[in-house]
Amino acid sequence: MPRRNRPDRRDEPRPVGGHGWAHAENAPDGNWLVRSVSGAATTKTYRCPGCDHEIRPGTPHVVAWPAADYGSVEDRRHWHQHCWASRGRRGPTSRRW
Repeated sequence: MPRRNRPDRRDEPRPVGGHGWAHAENAPDGNWLVRSVSGAATTKTYRCPGCDHEIRPGTPHVVAWPAADYGSVEDRRHWHQHCWASRGRRGPTSRRW
């Protein structure tokens, strides 16, 4: 019998509630669904609510939305990875997002 060269899929993240490859995060600022986006998958420019700078196409980043909304498109925000990780220390900018 030939050998299977498939990676062990038990370590891969599982979709949360049918919202792609998002994972749930519980934090002091609420419960979030979070998805990492690779640089190769980005084609638009977004504005990070953490630093108010642009996330240009080709930049890996994080998409996060409140878990209670289960993926409402209006509530999804694109964050730089480091801004998302440090949001508890910094908080969002004064700009309404």
